[in-house]
Amino acid sequence: MSLEKAKTMSFLVDGEPILILTEGTAKVDNRKYKDLFHVKAKMIPFGEVEEYIGHAPGGVCPFGIKEGITVYLDESLKRFETVYPAAGNDHSAVRLTIAELEDVAGACGWIDVCKEILL
Repeated sequence: MSLEKAKTMSFLVDGEPILILTEGTAKVDNRKYKDLFHVKAKMIPFGEVEEYIGHAPGGVCPFGIKEGITVYLDESLKRFETVYPAAGNDHSAVRLTIAELEDVAGACGWIDVCKEILL
């Protein structure tokens, strides 16, 4: 299941929080991120994640988040039929198909900001 984990990362873009869901082992490619958002990738500091997002680190997911947070899905997820994003705390996850994740995450679209995954 480790590769099917959907990791939710929280960033600030011009002071506003965004979430990007990626494949669990994926790493953000700083060049791709900057090309897309026109700013350097800046994760929300650990101690401020819950204040910005509504979930503590380890449980950040795209459901039950604060109003106005833009959610993106990274292309790295598309190689799976089902994924397991966190479900609000660091002890839970939920199994979703990619179509279900797209629906319940309220994502504004698919982006490509991760480094290529070499297996």
